[in-house]
Amino acid sequence: MTATLPLVSALNTLQPQRTIDAGVLAIAYYEAGPADGPPVVLMHGFPYDIHAYAEVVPVLAGAGCRVIVPYLRGFGATRFLDPSTPRSGEQAALGADLLALMDALAIPRAVLAGYDWGGRACCVVAALWPTRCAGLVSLNGYSIFDHAKALVPATPQNELRLWYQYYFHSERGREGLRRDRRGLTRLLWETWSPSWRFDEATFERSAAAFDNSDFVDVVIHSYRHRYNLVPGDPAYAEVERALAAQPPITVPAITFDGADDGVSRVPSSAAAPADVRRFANAREHHVVPGAGHNLPQERPEVFAQAVLQLVHAA
Repeated sequence: MTATLPLVSALNTLQPQRTIDAGVLAIAYYEAGPADGPPVVLMHGFPYDIHAYAEVVPVLAGAGCRVIVPYLRGFGATRFLDPSTPRSGEQAALGADLLALMDALAIPRAVLAGYDWGGRACCVVAALWPTRCAGLVSLNGYSIFDHAKALVPATPQNELRLWYQYYFHSERGREGLRRDRRGLTRLLWETWSPSWRFDEATFERSAAAFDNSDFVDVVIHSYRHRYNLVPGDPAYAEVERALAAQPPITVPAITFDGADDGVSRVPSSAAAPADVRRFANAREHHVVPGAGHNLPQERPEVFAQAVLQLVHAA
């Protein structure tokens, strides 16, 4: 039985934030550390925001890293530059956004670290543009979605964990998210990280990011596209074709699973065989006791040390 952790109430806010035009977005981001330090980009997931890294950033910046923490499309102050751009949440778009941000900030190569949607974006860049990635930290390992297997069912126990995705496939689910973003996302926080105790102020600090006018459209598209229920943005068709081949990740990588992750099943071994084949270079994998799906916020010291290990090895 996992011990209950102390109540979390870390209210430091990542301010001030900056904005830069990158690809189809004006991306809002927080930056810390010396401008000439080794760059690190930290990518948050759904339904979270940049404050998942509130305790990671000071460690990395204090170690001399240039730390960039952007809001994903549909979150926080990140906005689409053109009202006609499709509000896609597909994995190719998330990876392209990360690459565009690095280009806009003139970052040729960085350690990329993330989880959930953000981890998928990092995996996309690491797999397709490995010269831009000095090292990868990813929760749940290789997270590039395999559309060819989208309709292959998992066990009933694991299908149960995905109820929210099936809910979002319906218009009832879209309306449920639109009407009560906080109620639904708080439920996900609680069920995905059952051993993590957070207070209302901690949740609200992140929940403000869900008030973005594009949040619902991007989220709904993401969970419908991954099951091939809606088309993707044609602008990312070439990237999606490349991802369909499930390209291996060739950069040094450190991957994690939270032992208490309520959404992603933890493999019975430290590295599932199918996952191993997708990493073609040095890769460490660790299962973190007492941690759920939001690893950088639940175990910031573990996440930060993994990033620094790759920074020092680069």
